[in-house]
Amino acid sequence: MLNALTISELGKKLAAREVSAREATQACLDRIQQVDGRVRAFVSYDARDALAQAAAADQRLAAGERGPLLGVPLGIKDVISVKGQPLRCGSKILGQFVSPYDATVIQKLRAAGAVVFGRLNMDEFAMGSSTENSAFQTTGNPWDTSRIPGGSSGGSAAAVAADECVAALGSDTGGSIRQPAALCGCVGLKPSYGRVSRFGLVAFASSLDQIGSFTKQVRDAATMLEALSGVDPCDSTSVPQPVPHYATSLSGEVKGLRLGLAKEYMVGGLNPEVRLAMDAAVNQLVKLGAELVEISLPHTDYAVATYYIIATAEASANLARFDGIRYGARVEGADPTELYSKTRGAGFGPEVKRRILLGTYVLSSGYYDAYYIRAQKVRTLIRADFLKAFEKVDAIITPTSPTPAFKIGEKADDPLQMYLMDIFTISANLAGICGISVPCGFTPSPRLPIGLQLLGKPFGEETILRVAHAYEQATAWHKEKPPLS
Repeated sequence: MLNALTISELGKKLAAREVSAREATQACLDRIQQVDGRVRAFVSYDARDALAQAAAADQRLAAGERGPLLGVPLGIKDVISVKGQPLRCGSKILGQFVSPYDATVIQKLRAAGAVVFGRLNMDEFAMGSSTENSAFQTTGNPWDTSRIPGGSSGGSAAAVAADECVAALGSDTGGSIRQPAALCGCVGLKPSYGRVSRFGLVAFASSLDQIGSFTKQVRDAATMLEALSGVDPCDSTSVPQPVPHYATSLSGEVKGLRLGLAKEYMVGGLNPEVRLAMDAAVNQLVKLGAELVEISLPHTDYAVATYYIIATAEASANLARFDGIRYGARVEGADPTELYSKTRGAGFGPEVKRRILLGTYVLSSGYYDAYYIRAQKVRTLIRADFLKAFEKVDAIITPTSPTPAFKIGEKADDPLQMYLMDIFTISANLAGICGISVPCGFTPSPRLPIGLQLLGKPFGEETILRVAHAYEQATAWHKEKPPLS
């Protein structure tokens, strides 16, 4: 099945003209028809447009052009602008809004010849860890569709795991790529802040958001990162760092690398099966020649509280633009205040309202210094912890998620428990560093994926890709497929 191939496998077949981009795209569309009624990863897709893009890619291939993404079908999280496609961010408040322009990452993918199709489900405005907060549908985990796929990029992770697309884009504000990748058994990469342009990404928390990828193997993550990276004049937070050829770092060797194990991350609430898989992964890396170093990240205990102050504060400001006047849904009122109130009351879901209220509170007069300013100071300490640790180690190993995927609805009434699902991932966003999650095992019964997280220094993606690839090549977890017929 062409839809089940990796980017590198499909790319070789396309380059050799063994298959066409149209055939590969049709295979993905057929797979969506076959399984998405159960997985519910896509909120919309335009088959005619996808096949037209594939035909254009075939013309480029016939003319002798070659490239790792040329003709490869990719899904897009519904928070990234694609010209002419719906952009609703999992929310009713955007109504039938259609994006008038392409995000920079989409421009880059189009230039590379990728087939950009479909809108993938997500928690509303990327606020959630389970994809249960979408206004449109709840996505199921392909390994067990009665369970959550993680969030907020749950649709992207589920689509890749279910072979509905060859790879996908997501966004990561506090773990929204890495955590669903772990729960769905695929590879999820969050680049360093500033590595990839955010132009065309609908903002949740502007100092934390980053676009990244979901792939079936680490080599594909390196390919996607190289295509997406680079400074962008449309995004003042993108950094003019040279973009390496990431695939050259995939040597399969970790001998001599120092890998940090933070004592603060092996917490009491860690699921025992996750701990066993984590221990086995660490042992595997040691067998491959890596040196294990115990490190301390002393401000880890404050990360969740710090994140939910900063993220909600930025969200309350960013979401102020959705007012029922400029674009999106509109509920009429007797005056502007009533119009705002009715539109936002009807358009936003409960979790988004909760975060807007929290953010408005911590920014309000009398509480700004006590909460927001203090959180920013703690954020600085968290970043300093990581930078100090990276003086001793080349990368840091942690679990990605404290538990495997839980049942849909199981934590819906307990926001705090839901927030704690991101306990191992949010620090990377606060510190602006890079992170990747790779499959490292399964729970025995039910059989659910477990993810290993590797964190790297700012713009240290080459190192974490190298370690992740070496681990992947020494194990077979990434070859497992969910039991979808």
